[in-house]
Amino acid sequence: MSRSKTVKHIFVTGGVVSSLGKGILSASLGALLKSRGLRVTIQKYDPYINVDPGTMSPYQHGEVYVTDDGAETDLDLGYYERFLDVATSQANNVTMGRIYKDVIDKERRGDYLGVTVQVIPHVIDEIKHRMLELAESGKYDVIITEVGGTVGDIEASPFLEAMRQLKLQLGAKNTVNIHLTLVPYIKSASELKTKPTQHSVKMLQETGIQPDILVCRSERDLSKEMKHKIGLFCNLSDADVVGLRDAETIYEVPLLLRDEGLDKLVLQKLGMKAPADAHLDDWKEFSHKVKFPKDGTVRIAICGKYTEYPDAYKSIVEAFVHAGASNDVKVLIKWLRSEDIEDGVMTVEDALRDVSGLLVAPGFGSRGIEGKINIIRHARESNIPFFGICLGMQCAVIEFARNVAGMDAANSTEFVKKTKYPVIDMMESQKNVTEKGGTMRLGSYPCVLEEGTKPYKAYGKQLITERHRHRYELNNHFREILSEKGLMMAGTSPDNELVEIIELPTHRWFIGVQFHPELKSRVHKVHPLFNSFVAEAKALRNERFHQEVNGTVGTIS
Repeated sequence: MSRSKTVKHIFVTGGVVSSLGKGILSASLGALLKSRGLRVTIQKYDPYINVDPGTMSPYQHGEVYVTDDGAETDLDLGYYERFLDVATSQANNVTMGRIYKDVIDKERRGDYLGVTVQVIPHVIDEIKHRMLELAESGKYDVIITEVGGTVGDIEASPFLEAMRQLKLQLGAKNTVNIHLTLVPYIKSASELKTKPTQHSVKMLQETGIQPDILVCRSERDLSKEMKHKIGLFCNLSDADVVGLRDAETIYEVPLLLRDEGLDKLVLQKLGMKAPADAHLDDWKEFSHKVKFPKDGTVRIAICGKYTEYPDAYKSIVEAFVHAGASNDVKVLIKWLRSEDIEDGVMTVEDALRDVSGLLVAPGFGSRGIEGKINIIRHARESNIPFFGICLGMQCAVIEFARNVAGMDAANSTEFVKKTKYPVIDMMESQKNVTEKGGTMRLGSYPCVLEEGTKPYKAYGKQLITERHRHRYELNNHFREILSEKGLMMAGTSPDNELVEIIELPTHRWFIGVQFHPELKSRVHKVHPLFNSFVAEAKALRNERFHQEVNGTVGTIS
């Protein structure tokens, strides 16, 4: 196929309420177009003034997704990577804060010398430049741009104005706007209501943008009559109104959108001919495994500091979906608040009684740390599969140092600056860093695995690369004594200066990693460590089942 020199742009906006799923819609459409042989990428524009989400609380923003090049980005980039299996970068996530910062930096340098700097044209031109930046690489046929927030948000209005101008600049055949809205079902009236969608489209039209396609999220299928009514009041043909009913799993969404013909509609409006039809047999098989696991369920506990807000651990949750499907089980997550363990609201015995594995999650700060350490001890002593990520690994080192290596007061200098045994300490390269934003050890780094270890068996190779986001590390002054007591340094940086993975070889599955493996798990490429961890949890579940069948007291989980 000869590639068109003109890159096509799809803009996805949302209305009525937030959290409708613009990211999943964008990722699903991207997966559909990619399955047709097109080169696709997705970018996210966030309206907040933070330069990036790196300094934001997980309660405010959910997890921070880190790319290979070290960008701290919106969690929607995780959907993009998982659905498209392509790496994103700093260019795929731009905030209004970054736009304003770039404009102000140019003003300070004198780039606008003699000119009054204004939202129009200077801020809008900067946004348009960013929106077109990926197109200039020559790597893509289609670029999908998701605009964060909802239509009507004051802070998002410059993005909408940039979209409006780009449609004029690039031409109608090169740009498509997809507007995602909610069609709520009112149970007492037994009716779907279209008025919120009508008002959302009207508000979008007031900015000078007429949506080309309307995707209507609803609990129930939209009838032909309902689509006709929506189209009539929103200045669209019936064919341009696409229904998107709630799905049992987000991995069904590409299939639902294909059945609605969204990919064909988009290609038609862009005047494109794709190299092939959409082939989603692998998606169909995967979503079937997610919904109907042939080997039942496995319950795994996630102990963390932000468990009231699961979006703080979005990539971990999705990695468990992938690993569950790979192992023909559904992973049921039991959320454990580390402060409840620390304060005695829940005992470690009760917390882990009905689970077949424990993952201690990443995070920052001293709140709830003793709870994490206590529950790790119970998992270690009870031979329950354990997986520690970033802070979870550090807590495992502290627990081992205290309770096995005889260092009673062992701690991290993040929590106790003058601890007697600082088994976790700030990296040397971080000690003179004062700014908080974008200054951690971020992005992809190599790791060398020790042959014969469980991580080596899981990956099937010695040299791996993983993504990082941390300031603290295992203190090399204590490596020898920890190793002598049985803690294996199963993976290190190539120069052997940074411990990347720890393992207890005598335990059935006890692994901690300094990096974030959840960020690289994909729909069709389950992460090796998550795959191995779930397999071991499933094995423990089966052992308990056989014990119960044979009359031994146990709990199936």
